[in-house]
Amino acid sequence: MTTQERYINPFTDFGFKKIFGSEVNKDLLIAFLNSLLPDDAGIIADLSFMPTEQTGRSEYDRRAIFDLHCKNEQGDTFIVEMQRAKQNYFKDRSVFYASFPIQQQAKKGTWDFCLKPVYMVGILDFIFDEDQSSRDVVHHEVKLLDRSTGQVFYNKLTFIYLELPKFRKSVDELVTDFDKWCYLLRHLPELTERPQRLQEKVFSKVFEIAEIAKYSPAEAAAYEDSLKIYRDLKNVIDTAYDEGKAEGKLEVALRLVASGMSTEQASKLAGVPVALLQSS
Repeated sequence: MTTQERYINPFTDFGFKKIFGSEVNKDLLIAFLNSLLPDDAGIIADLSFMPTEQTGRSEYDRRAIFDLHCKNEQGDTFIVEMQRAKQNYFKDRSVFYASFPIQQQAKKGTWDFCLKPVYMVGILDFIFDEDQSSRDVVHHEVKLLDRSTGQVFYNKLTFIYLELPKFRKSVDELVTDFDKWCYLLRHLPELTERPQRLQEKVFSKVFEIAEIAKYSPAEAAAYEDSLKIYRDLKNVIDTAYDEGKAEGKLEVALRLVASGMSTEQASKLAGVPVALLQSS
């Protein structure tokens, strides 16, 4: 084990799933979502984890693999994606992903087309290129609007994007639960102890399960592998974007497949079409 940090990086696949992706820790996901959802979404009391792999209506349709897929007690759907590096069409992917739980609500026979709400949450470790000038907007809530009136046209489809690199508050400036979650997600691997502003029970649990020294050798090795993939992915893709070279993303995707990751998952993480990856 070569990691020097005390706490895991939540932007690794291991770290994200460790904190938010298990039944025993779903109270953390509930608390996180309640801190960022719009008021009209209500308060989530419970969540049920759903299958993360989604298939189309036929064998020829594309598949989708979500990071997290949940439903609350009212049947509202929540898709949570941790995007670790820039991707040209992440917004497009978000819309594509949201289409699955919408289509799956279809009922045979007579049906009035009444749909349950769908929320697509993107936690970003980068800034959208078009948002570079809006320095202070971390939380984006996107709905279908009527451009002529500026009013919400449809309230059951919501996209929420968190551009975490824009979150610049110091620990002494943290006030709301949303502030605290953003700070924690951005700075957890840099911390050596739990800040006084993060003493609530829910955050105490995060620090407890995020402490690397408490992991078994197998868990520590799995985290180390996940951390290496994260660093390779971020470094190579960021360099590729800086230089305008798409081949850097393909290089990362091929490396991920060589390390044992599925073609579909490597395609998703690196932003490379599955067909291109399969032909390389």
